[in-house]
Amino acid sequence: MPKIAIVQESSVLLDREKTIEKAVRMIDQAVTHGAEMVIFPEAFIAGYPAWIWRLRPGGDWGLSESLHTRLLDNAVELKSDQLVPLYEMAKKHAITIVCGLNERDGSLSKATLYNTVIIIGPEGDVINRHRKLMPTNPERMVWGFGDATGLNVLDTPCGMIGTLLCWENYMPLTRYILYAQGVEVYIAPTYDSGDGWIGTMQHIAREGRCWVISSGVILANNDIPADFPNRDALYPSSEEWINPGDSVVIAPGGEIVAGPMHQEKGLLYADIDPKLASAAKRALDVTGHYARPDIFTLHVNTKPQRPIEFE
Repeated sequence: MPKIAIVQESSVLLDREKTIEKAVRMIDQAVTHGAEMVIFPEAFIAGYPAWIWRLRPGGDWGLSESLHTRLLDNAVELKSDQLVPLYEMAKKHAITIVCGLNERDGSLSKATLYNTVIIIGPEGDVINRHRKLMPTNPERMVWGFGDATGLNVLDTPCGMIGTLLCWENYMPLTRYILYAQGVEVYIAPTYDSGDGWIGTMQHIAREGRCWVISSGVILANNDIPADFPNRDALYPSSEEWINPGDSVVIAPGGEIVAGPMHQEKGLLYADIDPKLASAAKRALDVTGHYARPDIFTLHVNTKPQRPIEFE
């Protein structure tokens, strides 16, 4: 059975190069313990913009602009060589890497950011890029809207894997797209946490009869850089934990087999058997024998967002 490792470690907030260096160290540690797939949280490179939940709309405009500029400067352009260290680690160890990141649009303006998760295959190349379809609430002031081109399930040495980001997992039709492609290992990088979120992950494991891996963002007060604008007001020293992580691994049917890892940094390991996903569908297969295609249909627009064209 393949062993997976969830990296529940903080980013080096707003520093792309140091975050990638940290990612390489964590991958090396995970591989040493036998991991064949290494999974990072939502927006790991170079950090989830947690400040958006604390700034006043309109009132903190200057502060918001300053932080967004730093986030933009430390985002990833996938056409660049910025992620070469991760590609090299995947190829060197013949592993699969799942990593959330702030992606800078490589088109004409190069100004739009996306909340993106990529899958790097054992050959050291990006085999899937998924941009979050609907940023949640104040996230819409940071990230653009993704499309369905990355809503794919891929055959890997660790099983048929697919990814959805955070509250995309509350979108039933989006989940269904992964189920319909035979997802065995359903990966959910997220900033969410707590019993309610873990209950949602268990529901998805029961509904989709698949492994569910939730990789949570962990953020402590001492992870906030000293030069962070208005640091003491936004993150008072009395608040030790800003986000608790709560990474968890759930078997098909809903049983928690590893985690939740709460207010703790490190690596969460689990051995998974992808074949259990098929066996678990004997009684319930929501896109197979339990579906009613004679009543319901789902159309998915898999065309990419239309680029600007000049004549």
